[in-house]
Amino acid sequence: MDDRTAMLLNRQQQIWNNCFSDRKDLFGAEASLPARRTLEQPGLAPGQRVLELGSGQGRDTLFFLQQGCAVTAVDYSSAALADLKAKLDQAGWQADLLELDLRQPLPFADGSFDLCYSHMLFCMALTTDELTALCREIRRVLRPGGHCVYTARNQRDPHFGKGRHLGDGLYQKGAVVIHYFSPQLVQLLADQGFSLVECEEFEEDILPRILYRVTMRRD
Repeated sequence: MDDRTAMLLNRQQQIWNNCFSDRKDLFGAEASLPARRTLEQPGLAPGQRVLELGSGQGRDTLFFLQQGCAVTAVDYSSAALADLKAKLDQAGWQADLLELDLRQPLPFADGSFDLCYSHMLFCMALTTDELTALCREIRRVLRPGGHCVYTARNQRDPHFGKGRHLGDGLYQKGAVVIHYFSPQLVQLLADQGFSLVECEEFEEDILPRILYRVTMRRD
């Protein structure tokens, strides 16, 4: 990776801070379909200890809290977390909020969570090496038999191949960098100590975009 590309990836934090500062409920106020589907699957019941990566302004965080889950919400946008904190205060709910660059190790003890959930974080400006390292960290902080559920835009998405190609499946379109997933990448991440339970494709009507919804179980 050249210095210009590395600098671009590092700038994504400020870009997302600006996006969340400019618009409240950037991706809507209602819980996403992947969040609702997550707790419908066997072994993924309400009341679990949930680690949410890339919580944004909290539309799915609030859903998991409504289902009785204990939630730790992580994002690297301070603006998004400030919005989420205001929503929690208004509703009288409690969640642990943490600003963190997920290219760094997770600051949690082994086996701390039943479920790791992430909607659209995996397909942000993370290289394949960074994603595999993140999955190893997720495996570490999940209890044995715990689940990781994530969504990521895939290579059938209408925007795949457009914009500036940065290598490694990463494309810059406007200011934002997206990592478009292949089936091979899904399997590679599962190989970091998980069993691949399910990989289904769905369409989200914002843009629109085509994504994988992946469920992995910690071995």
